[in-house]
Amino acid sequence: MAMTDVLSAEDIKKAVGAFSAAESFNYKKFFEMVGLKNKSPEDVKKVFHILDKDRSGFIEEDELKFVLKGFTPDGRDLSDKETKALMAAGDKDGDGKIGADVLDFIPLRFTKEQQ
Repeated sequence: MAMTDVLSAEDIKKAVGAFSAAESFNYKKFFEMVGLKNKSPEDVKKVFHILDKDRSGFIEEDELKFVLKGFTPDGRDLSDKETKALMAAGDKDGDGKIGADVLDFIPLRFTKEQQ
């Protein structure tokens, strides 16, 4: 499955482009721009599984660094600081990885006001 089977190619391009500068990544804005926050939990899980490159059922820090490339090959790598911030936001159970089964990933698509 391709990311564009779940999300709009145009939205992906705009969102990835908006965070092309180093240290500019904001996961809340990115997930809003890419259209993820309006998707069903099932569609969010589809996105999760696309990003889970090693099919472990988790997105580990080494996969998270390349999260923008999971949306489009033109995406940049996240910096270590950006990767750690995204991991801290998504790793709700403190196990050092983001899991779809415990729904660590799904809340990332919402802003604080929506939770």
